[in-house]
Amino acid sequence: MTDRQGPTPAEPPRRADARLNRERLVAAARDVFAASGPGASLNEIARRAGVGPGTLYRHFPHRSALLAAVLADRIETLGAHAERLLASEDADDALARWLRAFLAHARVNQGMGGALLVESPDASLGFDCHRRILDMATGLLDRAQRHGTVRADLSADDLLQLVIGIALSTAHTERAEQPELLLDLVLDAAHAAPRR
Repeated sequence: MTDRQGPTPAEPPRRADARLNRERLVAAARDVFAASGPGASLNEIARRAGVGPGTLYRHFPHRSALLAAVLADRIETLGAHAERLLASEDADDALARWLRAFLAHARVNQGMGGALLVESPDASLGFDCHRRILDMATGLLDRAQRHGTVRADLSADDLLQLVIGIALSTAHTERAEQPELLLDLVLDAAHAAPRR
C-alpha cells in the first residue's frame, strides 16, 4: 500500500502574519528613512506599518537590524532592475536607465551605511553591497561597450564613483533637476570618443 500525500497544509496564520508584518515594517522603514534619514523615529515606522512597537522590536531588536534589512531590500530591488535591463534590446538605454536608478538609490541611502556601522560595527547584510552594485554596473557597462557605443577605457568603478559624487554634491541642492543634469553630462562623456 502506497502512502498518498494530500495537499500541503496552508502555512499557519501566525507565520504568515509575522512575514506580512515584517514586509510592512521594511516598506514603512524604507519610506520613513528616505524622508527623515537613518535616525528616524522607530515608533513612527511601527505606526506607518500598522503594528505596535513590540512587533517592530520582535522582528528588529535594534535599529541596525532594521537599517540592514532596508538597505538589503533596496539593493535587491536595484539588482532586479539590472536583471530586467540586461534583457532589454538597447544596451545604451539600459545602462542609462540603471545609472538613473542607482543615482536615486545613492541619494536616498546617503548616510545609511555609515549609520549602520555606527549602530553596529559588526553588522552584516549577508553579502558585500559594494560588490553587488559593482557587479550590476559591470554587466550593464560591458554590454554597452561590446555594442561599441560606450568608450572602452571607462570602468564600472569609475562610473559608480562619478554617480556617487553627483549624489553627494547635490545632497542639499535647491535645484531639483541638478542631479539628472549632471548625470546627463556623465552619460554624454561616456559616449564620447576617448582622447588619444
